[in-house]
Amino acid sequence: MINDKKILAVISARGGSKGVPRKNIRNLAGKPLIAWTIEAAKESKYIDRLILSSEDEEIIEIAREYSCEVPFKRPSMLSEDTTPGIEPILHALTEIPNYDYVMLLQPTSPLRIVADIDTCIEKIHEHKAKACVSVSEANDSPYWMYEILDHKLEPIISKDTLIPRRQELPSVYSLNGAIYIAEIEWLLNSRTFITNETIAYNMPNKRAKDIDTEEDFVVCEYILRNR
Repeated sequence: MINDKKILAVISARGGSKGVPRKNIRNLAGKPLIAWTIEAAKESKYIDRLILSSEDEEIIEIAREYSCEVPFKRPSMLSEDTTPGIEPILHALTEIPNYDYVMLLQPTSPLRIVADIDTCIEKIHEHKAKACVSVSEANDSPYWMYEILDHKLEPIISKDTLIPRRQELPSVYSLNGAIYIAEIEWLLNSRTFITNETIAYNMPNKRAKDIDTEEDFVVCEYILRNR
């Protein structure tokens, strides 16, 4: 709770990962991937209730082993490859009412720490914002990106003059998928965390890795074992 505002945190984890099969419960540096997110969230001084949304019995069992509450089983129709990520959150809000903020924590961000979670909560509250999401500075700038059209390079962002030096490029940021938080009433109406009212929490790149490939697993394993 922050200034009488109650916070529900939802870990959304389905069983049907394609890129890395069963990745949410795969062992990473000595524990299941999902456990890293559960443990970070349970350290938060603001989160009032932490729950799992999943359709997968094995994920549910492991989450409970790490003391994450599982108050319902997600309908399988909300766990398809084509299911928008917001749908399991909206479903959770129909099952768990009477909170002010909802936070989405994806288990594929194991380097996220409790300081990231709590800072994001503080930021949405202090700025009286409707939503806040974690971003990180992009390694590759869209100002140096192109499409290939009829074998010719066409810039993604048109400018009269090319920016020749990296030091002169504007700083740009990308969503890293680690943290999303919003006022619940606003989210129920907008049905998305990202609008022109959303503010950003700039999360350090060293903690912003999102596991999507086997190579990501190797990198995170190395980082976590050498923290």
